[in-house]
Amino acid sequence: MSQHPVTLTRITLDDWRAVHTWARLPEVCRFQPWGPNTEEQTHAFVKAAVEAWSSTPQQRFAHVARLGDDVVGMGELQVRSHRHRQGEISYIVHPRAWGKGVGTEIGRRLLAHGFARLGLHRIFATCDPRNVGSSRVLTKLGMTYEGRLRHTAWIRDGWRDSLVFSVLDEEWSAENAEECRGWDTWSSA
Repeated sequence: MSQHPVTLTRITLDDWRAVHTWARLPEVCRFQPWGPNTEEQTHAFVKAAVEAWSSTPQQRFAHVARLGDDVVGMGELQVRSHRHRQGEISYIVHPRAWGKGVGTEIGRRLLAHGFARLGLHRIFATCDPRNVGSSRVLTKLGMTYEGRLRHTAWIRDGWRDSLVFSVLDEEWSAENAEECRGWDTWSSA
């Protein structure tokens, strides 16, 4: 758990500079098919994330994560199928906040929103097998390791496999849902 509570606020165009502070760093995008980003790439990413809030039906819920007033990461929940009630979470944390529980806090809020507010049945996440920190976060969230998908993305050092983790609504305990009720998870700041 982080020292200060992590809050998620709906991403705005003004957040692009904060997002760029990590999107430009090689160590942050090491396991990702994107980056390091140029300013133009980060701005385009944030613009698309902001515009997704106006889609009907809404499928993408992008937020920046804050410790106090400091933007230290972001998280997204994407509805992959409304009909089958399936979603996917992803998160990224600035290196200055690594090891402080920020990724886990982001994940908890995304899961709470997906299950409690969107009525999803299954939420999954993927990560590069070499990203031990991300695997640890997904396990802390109570997600079950489902397996390894081979060659899912081309990144700078070649084909990347993906580990898949998931949690079902009935596995997301009442305790977790209750714990999340008091959070200002989706403020509109």
